[in-house]
Amino acid sequence: MTLQLNDKFIWDFWHFEEAGEQHLFFLQANRSIGNPDLRHWNVSIGHAVSQDLRNWTSLGTAFGPAASPAWDDFTTWTGSVINAEGRYHLFYTGTCRAENGMRQRIGHAVSDSLDGPWERVGSGLALDLDERYYEEHEEGRWHDRALRDPWVLADKIDGQYHMFYTARRNDGPLYERGVIGHAVSPDLMTWTATAPVYAGGHYGQLEVPQVFERDGRWYCVFCNVAAHWSEEMRAGHDGGVSGTHYLVADHPLGPWQPAPGFLDGDIPCRRYAGKILRDPVTGKDCLMAFEDTGADGQFVGRICDPIPLRMENGLYAIDDSLAQK
Repeated sequence: MTLQLNDKFIWDFWHFEEAGEQHLFFLQANRSIGNPDLRHWNVSIGHAVSQDLRNWTSLGTAFGPAASPAWDDFTTWTGSVINAEGRYHLFYTGTCRAENGMRQRIGHAVSDSLDGPWERVGSGLALDLDERYYEEHEEGRWHDRALRDPWVLADKIDGQYHMFYTARRNDGPLYERGVIGHAVSPDLMTWTATAPVYAGGHYGQLEVPQVFERDGRWYCVFCNVAAHWSEEMRAGHDGGVSGTHYLVADHPLGPWQPAPGFLDGDIPCRRYAGKILRDPVTGKDCLMAFEDTGADGQFVGRICDPIPLRMENGLYAIDDSLAQK
């Protein structure tokens, strides 16, 4: 009952719930490309709907790269969907062919329906890199410029909308530069970058952030691989794992700190890019992620069923007693 498409690899995803329907938007690529590592450069955004996060109906392709030439004519990667200002808003990551996909930017499209069509706002470009706070691409330092995976809160805080995203700061050791970037907007149309809400020091990057509140505490779910942990973090976790973890804070603008341990990780990576969602069947929080490395060592490319979580003292853990049932 996993979310699986026989003709496509699927991986990073984001969730939107409305009127009891569970919508997932996800990255997809045709399995006919052969090598799953090529999926990132042959990508579109798919859409599926469910009542219970277990039984899915595919609604096909929702969005994809623009016609060339454009800032997002190569890839459209991970983002988020909200309903605000009278419309649905899709925020996504884009790259262009002219730059060989090396410089990521954040885009914006709108629709009157979750089923689309989604139309870019102007050129679609919502946010470009601000070098006052974030690292620009430099050959030999990192393989790309990180400005991706936008997560936008649907409700204003202090009169502003807030966007969180994967970025790297422009100073410090390579594997301590990973931050949660931040931008604000009065209307979802004009965005201004600000300093990171999580200033890093633990990882080289924190991918696919998801920010939410539970019982007055805030959580920022992220994913990364062990090779991108700082030396100190790897030393304290037996060399590290690859998977999904989270930051905690008392306020969405921080200060944020990594929660103790690591929520769901393994070597080789078994699941990645997880989200913490409310399970409509149990009424409790669960973890969903895409399945990465299978028992045969090959990329799986599907999204798992809900994995039960338990919370103690404001911290999440996999509920092994229920997960095995």
